[in-house]
Amino acid sequence: MKISRAWAMPNPNTFSIAPIKKLIGTYVAGKKFIIDPFVRNSPFKNVSLSNDIDKNIVADFHMDALEFLKQQTSNSFDLCLFDPPYSSRQVSECYKNSGVAVNMQTTQAKFWTDIKKEISRIVKQNGFCITCGWNSGGVGKKYGFVIEEILLVAHGGWHNDTIVTIEKKILKD
Repeated sequence: MKISRAWAMPNPNTFSIAPIKKLIGTYVAGKKFIIDPFVRNSPFKNVSLSNDIDKNIVADFHMDALEFLKQQTSNSFDLCLFDPPYSSRQVSECYKNSGVAVNMQTTQAKFWTDIKKEISRIVKQNGFCITCGWNSGGVGKKYGFVIEEILLVAHGGWHNDTIVTIEKKILKD
């Protein structure tokens, strides 16, 4: 596993942070079927299939991420870009800004576990998931993924680092 560290100013548009954008660009290149369930203002909007709950964001769909992923065909994507809200507070802000009620289901661990199950189901064997967050948990070994690379992006001061975890799916469903 490769671990690297970079410094960059924080940005609510994670994929626009220079070292993250560069790393993701190397994995996006050559991939035909890419999915992004939380596309927001991603510079990689030309992905095969994009979703964002906010109807003001340019995306193919505007649905709850879990429902969006459940609609996808098993083993159909080469890469999943997974940059969800990092905390319950961020979930609350995203949903409220979109006029959707925040409830216990969307802020509990089970919601995120269900999303990971769906990502595992739709990503092809030898496909990848790039997860951004405040931890390196990613989708996880339990769902057939192994960590290939981790990028720590320090933002200085008291800002949390952004952790980018790149995993490869090695097990079939």
